[in-house]
Amino acid sequence: MAAPHTMLLLLLPLLALPPRAGGELRAFVVAHSHMDVGWVYTVQESMHAYAANVYTTVIEELMKGKQRKFIAVEQEFFRLWWDAVATDTQKQQVRQLLQEGRLEFVIGGQVMHDEAVTLIDDQILQLTEGHGFLYETFGFRPQFSWHVDPFGASATTPTLFALAGFNAHLISRIDYDLKDDMQKNKKLQFVWQGSPSLSARQEIFTHVMDQYSYCTPSQLPFSNRSGFFWNGFATFPDPPKDGVYPNMSLPVTDANLHLYAQTMVANIKERAAWFRTGEVLWPWGCDKQFFNASVQYSNMDLLVDYINKHSAEFGLTVQYATVSDYFQAVYSRNLTWEIRDSQDFLPYSTEPFQAWTGFYASRSTLKGVARRASSLLYAGESFFTQYVRKHPEGSICKCKALEQLQSLRWAVSEVQHHDGITGTESPKVKDMYMNNLMYGMLNVKKLMASIIFDINNAKKNGEVYSSVYTTGSGKPGATDVDQYVVVYNPLAWNITTFVTVSVSNEEMSVYDELGHSVPAQVQSSVESQSTYDLYILVTISGLSYRKYSIKPQDGRQPAFIGSSVKYKRRDLTRAHQQSRQLFPVVNNCYQIVFDQNTNLMHSITVRETNQTVQFTQEFLEYHVNGDTKKGPISDNYIFAPNASAVPVSKAVGLEVMSGSLMTEIRQYFYSNVTSQDYIYAVFTRLYSVPEGYDGKLLCHRIEQEYSVGPLELNREAVLRTSTNLNTKQLLYTDNNGYQMQKRPFKAYVNNTVARNYYPMVQTAYIEDDTTRLMLLAERAHGVSSQGNGQVEVMLHRRIWNNLQWNLNNNLTLNDSSVVRPVIWLILGTKAVTNSLYRTSGLALEHRPVVMFGALSGDKPKLPRRLQQNSVHDLPVVVPPNLHLQTLSIPGWKYSSNHAEQVRSIRMGKQKQGDADFSRVLLRIRHLYEVGEDPVLSQPVMVDLKSLLQGLGSVVTVEERSLTGTWDVNTLERWKWKTAQYPGKKFFNSTETSEDFIVTIHPKEIRTFFVYFQVQ
Repeated sequence: MAAPHTMLLLLLPLLALPPRAGGELRAFVVAHSHMDVGWVYTVQESMHAYAANVYTTVIEELMKGKQRKFIAVEQEFFRLWWDAVATDTQKQQVRQLLQEGRLEFVIGGQVMHDEAVTLIDDQILQLTEGHGFLYETFGFRPQFSWHVDPFGASATTPTLFALAGFNAHLISRIDYDLKDDMQKNKKLQFVWQGSPSLSARQEIFTHVMDQYSYCTPSQLPFSNRSGFFWNGFATFPDPPKDGVYPNMSLPVTDANLHLYAQTMVANIKERAAWFRTGEVLWPWGCDKQFFNASVQYSNMDLLVDYINKHSAEFGLTVQYATVSDYFQAVYSRNLTWEIRDSQDFLPYSTEPFQAWTGFYASRSTLKGVARRASSLLYAGESFFTQYVRKHPEGSICKCKALEQLQSLRWAVSEVQHHDGITGTESPKVKDMYMNNLMYGMLNVKKLMASIIFDINNAKKNGEVYSSVYTTGSGKPGATDVDQYVVVYNPLAWNITTFVTVSVSNEEMSVYDELGHSVPAQVQSSVESQSTYDLYILVTISGLSYRKYSIKPQDGRQPAFIGSSVKYKRRDLTRAHQQSRQLFPVVNNCYQIVFDQNTNLMHSITVRETNQTVQFTQEFLEYHVNGDTKKGPISDNYIFAPNASAVPVSKAVGLEVMSGSLMTEIRQYFYSNVTSQDYIYAVFTRLYSVPEGYDGKLLCHRIEQEYSVGPLELNREAVLRTSTNLNTKQLLYTDNNGYQMQKRPFKAYVNNTVARNYYPMVQTAYIEDDTTRLMLLAERAHGVSSQGNGQVEVMLHRRIWNNLQWNLNNNLTLNDSSVVRPVIWLILGTKAVTNSLYRTSGLALEHRPVVMFGALSGDKPKLPRRLQQNSVHDLPVVVPPNLHLQTLSIPGWKYSSNHAEQVRSIRMGKQKQGDADFSRVLLRIRHLYEVGEDPVLSQPVMVDLKSLLQGLGSVVTVEERSLTGTWDVNTLERWKWKTAQYPGKKFFNSTETSEDFIVTIHPKEIRTFFVYFQVQ
């Protein structure tokens, strides 16, 4: 996406600058096309209008001139072209150009992922998807990034790219004032140690683009047309029949050749002044460029030749280049570079009133569905992997199953695009993402259901099959059908939690596989008058599933029926006139006190330490301007509040559902005492776990579900939690669910509220000297601390404005939906919250997958092995400071031996036929930082053979780079010189596993290919 709000900067005549020390300047002209995978247009519209033509014409033109080069970035478009458009000749030409180094894939992921609101798992997924294709098809492994358009830069990304084997990282969008300062001081290049724990081991050289960013300067002093865009701008829906596009640059002729050269040289010299070396990266391209590469290269060839012939006069040379060429030249300078620590570049502002902090909450529904899809994919992958390993004779077609998983891999990867999950796309593109996610989710639910059926040898009649993967559970007990739920735990820990099933009757009983009664509670549903919510307490081993039957109450152990107490709606405008009437809601960990005069929360006591924290919550709205004539506006990207947030409700209704296992407090917020409908609601759940169950995580979490919307136009809705903790307005938020960042409140001359908003992908907290309040989320939100002891979360936005650029691209955010996000709160000492928040965050992210169904006819006799405590005899369990991040069968057919893989490609002997089901991809991540916790921050030894024995006998383990394409023993990344490490040497450090035992250190993500004995 080209910046909607950047100012066009005039080119300065800098021809008179003296040549720099260290020789003349060398400009590296990097031809590229920035191709958004969705944004204004759908992927299909983009392919038709321009994207397919980019690859078709670029390949043709590269073959015509040996000096010409091009970089390709987003794999989704390239793969669509490769599979549906490219001829055999073009495919052969691509292979030749890659071999010659004239075509280069950079990043190599499916998309250029957003960095602010994406989860680390999904960043890794989309990178792995693209890298697997490139390595299998070409034996090519990207080694450089090109993150030119994400809105701000996370410190997770440099670590991931280092783990993937990259030698350098390139970013562009950072705060305008910071970039200005770095430019002046020649500090746009540095070695970034993104992870405090991995530090120098996974550092990476990072280049920040200058103020011109990734587009060629668009102004020519001698023409009213754009500069250096000889093919003009793409047209939608169809390319013009006559080939004449709007705004085509003047063709290079003898008359203007010198003027063109002067303009280009002036810009190169202006940029050169901002960097330490004589190499100048000159991006040639922009959004949707090179759809007619012929006219592009034929004009630039003349310019490149002319400048080089007059290099003495101009004081520089120019060459076509790839990103690799540029970084290789800088690396060979052998300079000593400054180190940047683990601080990120968030938030991002383009000018004083343009803080790009709105998109942290834009299209909350899409953000939620994207994360649910990711979580379902995570479950489906390990479920299928276990099925393949344990049921080699199973009846399910493995190739079809892999296609079902691949449809969701593709959809989850696609939505990570920096105009996808960000919510900054047009409505039709949002629909494209949603449809692809829903289609993939349906496929994976079908697959999981069919695996259950296959293992249980059930009749596959239509009625049963459809009910397994729809959300409704039918009407238990209506016929001679045994209603059951199958609950799969996708985490490699033993879990105790509640799952919720919608039922039609409140008199129910729940039994496990052996017929033992299972604790459960049923109560009226918030969603519907005619149904009930049945909460079932489940205890499930790692990567295992349990089967529970739900029956009409038969006099034995019925589910506890929650009782309801409704309190009178309270007028908040008069509450201060009355004396407080407090009532408590209690479990083993907390006492939450409510004030009956206001129906609001009053305080929380942590029972372990008997410490009471004043604790109130309220919904507020920022009113924002939609008229450009009246000042700064909010839009999909930007949050521009014109005043402090305003409380929304004048009255609050309260209902308390209490039972033996759970108490639910339902608060409804009304605009006044007589309003019929509420726009806001909070449902707070506090769990009580019976004796004999491990209730540590359940007891310590205060679960809140919110209902927000539909909002009025130009409103941004926040939930503000105020406490008496003396936090000094210091906030902590996560980078991508991987590591925490410290966020001190900063005062600015303008726009202080918006510039103190940060993304919360999974975690945020505030604390004082003794106590911490932790927030855990299942989708991304904006979060800020606008006052001492406060934390506010932006939950929803509805924006319309008259900025012509937004209107032309249909990029207004008239989102009239109701959103239902969930946040878990943990309150306690730092030690206690430290030990809980990593596992709790993942427990929220990867809640158990619940499948509903009915087995018709005779009550089924379960096979003996299904009557065990767990269906899977040997669960997969890691310690609580480790996370089994990936267990999947990727299906790639490439050889793990690089020489062999390259040889087979060059000889045209790649493996044909079915996918490889023998290779299992395993990733394990250490969840803690060095020194974060005395116990949990320790390295952990893992015996992979023992860990995976439930899947079979491990024969071989190969340790790989993050995306699987490098053997870590042969991966030698460049080591850039720093004051810390003055010697420049290739950099490689991993412990290889002897006897399948690996030691995993804090924050490491270790990737393995595992092969099992053939059964």
